[in-house]
Order: sequence, then C-alpha cells, then structure tokens
Amino acid sequence: MEEITGAQITRRAAIAALGTSALGVALSGIPLLAGESRSQGLSKLLPKFTERSRSALADLLNDPSYSGRIPAGLAAELAKNENLTADALMSELLPLAQSYSFAPISNFYVGAIVRGASGDLYSGANIEIPGQCLGFAVHAEQSACSNAYMHEEKSIAALAVGGAPCGHCRQFMEEMSPDGEILILTPNQPPMKLSSILPSAFSPSALGMKHGAFPVEERNQKLTGNTADPLSVAALDAARKSYAPYSKSPAGVAIRTASRRIYRGSYIENVAFNPSLSPLQTALAALIAGGGSFSEISAVALIEVETPTISQRAVTETVLSAISSQAKLQTFSARI
Repeated sequence: MEEITGAQITRRAAIAALGTSALGVALSGIPLLAGESRSQGLSKLLPKFTERSRSALADLLNDPSYSGRIPAGLAAELAKNENLTADALMSELLPLAQSYSFAPISNFYVGAIVRGASGDLYSGANIEIPGQCLGFAVHAEQSACSNAYMHEEKSIAALAVGGAPCGHCRQFMEEMSPDGEILILTPNQPPMKLSSILPSAFSPSALGMKHGAFPVEERNQKLTGNTADPLSVAALDAARKSYAPYSKSPAGVAIRTASRRIYRGSYIENVAFNPSLSPLQTALAALIAGGGSFSEISAVALIEVETPTISQRAVTETVLSAISSQAKLQTFSARI
C-alpha cells in the first residue's frame, strides 16, 4: 500500500499505524496508511485490545464532537475489559495518541496521554509547522496538558509518554504541577514523579506565584466592540481562561473549520517563558486532537487586551500563513 503523509489526508479519513505496542512510541515513526476503516486502524494501533474495547473507542472517535478526551467512565470500562490498571491503560493507549502526530520536519512521531483529577484521559501529539522556526512546534506532552487545560480539569495526576520527556516539557509540566507530584509513566519503567526528573526546579514560586496553571481560572473580559459572532465569542472565552500571570497579557484564539466546527485555544504561560504556548498553538493542538487538519481551517479569531505587554498577533499571522494561506485572521481587543 502506498504511504501517505499526514499533510495529504485528514485524521478522520485514515487512522492507522505500523507498530504493535507502546514500547518505542517516541523512538520510531508510524506512517499513516490510506483506505483504512476506523476498526481496521484501531486493530493495528491497539492489537492487544479486545474487539469490545476497540468498538467502544471507535464509537468515541467517530463522534463529530470528539476532542481528544476519553471520559472517566469509558476509561474505567476499558481498563476493566483489558484487565489493566489505570496507569497501564494510559501506556497502552499511546499508539492511538501517536497516530495524531504531525511531524513533517523531524519525522519523529510522539504521543502522550494525560489523566486529570476527574479520571478523564486526554490525548496529545507533537505538531510541527512546515518551513517555520522550530520554536513554533508543540511537543506531545504540551499538547496533552493543554487538552486537559482547555477541558478545565482541576489538576493533572499523571502523564504517559513513550520515552523520558525532554527538558522543555519537564519545565512546561512544572507549571502544571508546581509540587512536582505528576506521575510520569513510560513503557517498561516504574512510575516517576516529576520532581524526581526535574530536581531543583525553577518553579512559579520563583516569580511570586502561589500556584500554577491549574485550576483554570476565568477572568471577566469584554470585547471593546459590538462583535458577537460565534468565532469571536469562542476566542473571548479562550482569552478569559488564559493563564498569563507573568506578562499580564491574556489572549485567546478560535479556529473555525470548513465544517463550521470551532476549536478554542488559551494562552498558557510558563515561568521560564520559552515553554509557553501561544493561543494559536493551543488551538492547533485542539484541532489535531479532535481529528482535524490544517487544510480544514477557514477562519481564525485572535483576542488580546487593548494594550498588551506582549502581543500574539505577529506570531499568529506568521504561523497561520504557513499552514493555511486561505484562512482569514480577525483580531479583536478586550477590556479586563
């Protein structure tokens, strides 16, 4: 069968992979295969799972509103069906998360699964922007954590990934859990707390914060104009939930696709600055997690405060021009 790249097909058209276990998920790519049904794809991604479990997952993935979230009830059902602990289930689901990876530059495909305090599971995958600065890339761990954030989890309990997280991701996760209590799960290794792999961490407390990004807080921001279309309203909602304690420049992005579905992304800062996620990166992670692709983007709205210390506009324009030349960017100001 001819190999097809992620840029040529959407996730809903094909979800399949080479490889039969979570072992080595971060070490080798899994090319997508065209012409696969959902059940065929899941059979290759999760060969050890029972048909009952794969059927339940297929129903979830086929839901038009799927957002990369596995509800706690279904996660418990899958664990029971497969006779797995909650931690082991996360590791076994890594190939599914990895199949959403878009890595045209590195060809290095990574998936991650986060478990929130609610018991819900959130998938994430690395995303690279063709032809653009590597700093625009979203790591799988960031993607999964931002997925939990956009679903307004209270906290993150554990994160599974195919290999030891890089330093960039460890620093990003420090903002998710300043106490270092997040469990890091990697195949064939005992669980480790974040604090054990990030000793002497540079924590939010270094800049006067009493907590990190969780729990998600909503601030009262209002648009300065009278625009109230669904796209700008979604961007405003994302801006209200953004985490920007260091720059004091909250911002939000909403992406509308050709099918009229809207994906939101909040700005998520980090005490070390560089691992911060722009609102567009967060929104793109949501788009990919939901099974969408860059080619589906039809319009994007960005909302910032009237006089931000830092602006997201230039980076949003740059990234958007690289992935969707036909998409229209609308910018709005909001007042706190």
